[in-house]
Amino acid sequence: MSKRKRRHYDANFKVRVVLATLQEGKTLAELASEFDVHPNQIRNWKAEFLEKVAGVFSGNKADQDMLRSLQEERDSLHQRIGQQSMEIEFLKKSLQKLNLL
Repeated sequence: MSKRKRRHYDANFKVRVVLATLQEGKTLAELASEFDVHPNQIRNWKAEFLEKVAGVFSGNKADQDMLRSLQEERDSLHQRIGQQSMEIEFLKKSLQKLNLL
């Protein structure tokens, strides 16, 4: 007897399977044969999905704080870049007036 190789499923496939279970039209056994996946695997994916789906709407507070901090830092860096660009242009013009460039 040869062992069956372990299969890896991408996220899109898992979502399709979980959404099919949530439609409540078919049993786990029917879905398992349709998608060629063990019913326990479908049950696990569904449980994981339902655990994490609330985070889509509420978001993690730490992640939101980190995102806000990174956005503020980005804005500050963009402001600094703009200021330095203006200073460089000013210095170029000044050097040209003095015939040093």
